Amino acid sequence: MEYDLKIIGAQIVDGSGAERYRGDVAVKSGRIVGLGDIPGKANDTIDADGLIVSPGFVDIHTHYDAQVMWDRMLSISPWHGVTTAVIGNCGFGVAPTRPAHRNLIVRTLEKVEGMSVAALEAGLGTSWPFQTFPEFLDAIETRGVAINVGVLIGHTPVRLWVMGEAATERAATADEIAEMKSIVRGAIEAGAIGFATSKASTHVGYGGRPVPSRVADFGEIMALAGALGEAGRGVMQATIGKELFLDEFIEIARLTGRPITWTALLAGLSFGIGDHRQQLARSEALAAEGLNIVPQVTPRPLNFEYQFKAPFPFEPLSLFKPIAAADADGKARSYADAEFRRSFAERLLRSGPPAFRATFAKTVVGQYTPEPALEERLLFDIARERGVLPTDLALDMALRTALEARFRMPVANHDESEVEPLLKSACTVVGLSDAGAHASQLCDACLPTYLLGHWVREKGVFSLEEGVRMLTSRPADVFCLADRGRLTLGAPADLVIFDPATIGAGKLRRVHDFPAGADRLISDATGIDGVVVNGTVIRRRGFDTVDQRGPLPGRVLRGSRSRH
Repeated sequence: MEYDLKIIGAQIVDGSGAERYRGDVAVKSGRIVGLGDIPGKANDTIDADGLIVSPGFVDIHTHYDAQVMWDRMLSISPWHGVTTAVIGNCGFGVAPTRPAHRNLIVRTLEKVEGMSVAALEAGLGTSWPFQTFPEFLDAIETRGVAINVGVLIGHTPVRLWVMGEAATERAATADEIAEMKSIVRGAIEAGAIGFATSKASTHVGYGGRPVPSRVADFGEIMALAGALGEAGRGVMQATIGKELFLDEFIEIARLTGRPITWTALLAGLSFGIGDHRQQLARSEALAAEGLNIVPQVTPRPLNFEYQFKAPFPFEPLSLFKPIAAADADGKARSYADAEFRRSFAERLLRSGPPAFRATFAKTVVGQYTPEPALEERLLFDIARERGVLPTDLALDMALRTALEARFRMPVANHDESEVEPLLKSACTVVGLSDAGAHASQLCDACLPTYLLGHWVREKGVFSLEEGVRMLTSRPADVFCLADRGRLTLGAPADLVIFDPATIGAGKLRRVHDFPAGADRLISDATGIDGVVVNGTVIRRRGFDTVDQRGPLPGRVLRGSRSRH
């Protein structure tokens, strides 16, 4: 046979934003060898009449660092057409990690990324197959993975490796910074696609301590980012805070000459450093100056489903600092305390930040076993009916269920008239799916199908060609993944076959399929007919087509050089 795979009669959308055209796609030895009218036979032929063939979607903001060790399919991203995922975002990861620090890393991921300790311990096991970052890349390759993975070296594990628990307590010495920089440089040489860090106030780690990257001073961050400049490749990803935002990014960009992408530019969320309109205007001005500083945006509203045993949305409040450090019994005692309740009500109902109070007022009861009829109702409506404070009602519901009651609170990005300019700006990139993180609290891994179903088809805000470009070549370019995101001759055959009339993201549902029976929220995709990774069909019509125990076609994308 001339080809391994041939997709015939499709509408080809090549990822560049160019107008679609009808034709065939031929694949041989994992690469695209024909586009257009292609004679000849193939071992496997897919009739795509009436369907779109595009590059595989590139998800630049995931947290599959631990999950990749037990879920080689990286579900649910491939369900939604993702063929390349970037892990290690926000400076979090599982490598490098000394055996003595494994519990610290697990507890950090529990706190800041909403991961189940039981699932992490069961999934990673007692003897991790890596310690250093290069060993982690090798471990992924040895185990195999269904889709491509680009890995960022994270500031938090690097700091823990060098400083131990002191990483959460103090600034680093000059020698410690030099050692950290050497680790980052070695990671880049081994294949890391960049360096990631965080100064976000929401990133509170084990025992209520700030995550290690938040304790670093700016000189340390400059030094570690400088390793990218010295290597001449790689991207910096940062989750912003008051001590690390656009002024600091300008300095880093000028020092290193490397791209910087930050998380996240969200409608209705200011982080105390200008509202989203001001952040966008300044970002566009920097882009006009030629500075490659790229905000990440998302087409989805940001909702958090939480329990008071892990009250992530409230942890930036000083009131919750002792709560973050307490065990379940300690949390319950605080929630029952009259003074805590008075302070909680004061912050959430009267004197707290107006935007935060407004989002809390939209809280919905997600799960309440004693009275299921209250589920999917506004907390404030129930409180009004019962003549109690909404804060007291939430705490009472939590205590009555041993802190298992679930609540859902909108955090940002709910006003689509405000979201639209963020998505349309030439200086932004679509990201922030957070796939693999906050698994029991949210599910935005369905971001690609949601964008194409909602913003392209239903709202008509973008053409299909532009929507595909936003999910393919644009994120690939920002992260310097030079051979991904476009359908061109010779490119790796990462493809999605989909029906533009039905593509979309299904409603969230809760399953218990993680290690140790841990739960997560998932969304099924509609309209995805096929997913191809490096020439191998891994999904057809909603089902995996590869043996999860056998060889898988994904690759660790080691240090693709920049187009810039």
